[in-house]
Amino acid sequence: MLGKTEWAISDGFMSASNSGGYDSHEAVCVLNLSDKTANVAITVYFEDSEPLTGFTARCGAARTNHIRLDKIKNANGMPIPKEKPYALLVQSDVPIVVQHSRMDVTQADMTLMSTIAYTNR
Repeated sequence: MLGKTEWAISDGFMSASNSGGYDSHEAVCVLNLSDKTANVAITVYFEDSEPLTGFTARCGAARTNHIRLDKIKNANGMPIPKEKPYALLVQSDVPIVVQHSRMDVTQADMTLMSTIAYTNR
């Protein structure tokens, strides 16, 4: 089966900018090729403060979920802060494929960046 249960994304940064009705944002794009729902846990790491935990999402069997990081809140209702560099650890109870994307609208010509996450398991 394709996928892994642990993924790392080392470059995260959400600008607080918006332009023309678009918000700068990032997403963790999940592909679940299994026949079971994936329960996803996200831990957020920072350069200068303790990690934030308690972010969760689900991805149905044979489905995708584009988890918008500007909209997700942890179990304590805290969002991922904007204008602060971070990294992510994405863990799942079933194998998934993870991709990270960033929409940056800080300039008139919008930029979309996407990259596959790193996994070793």
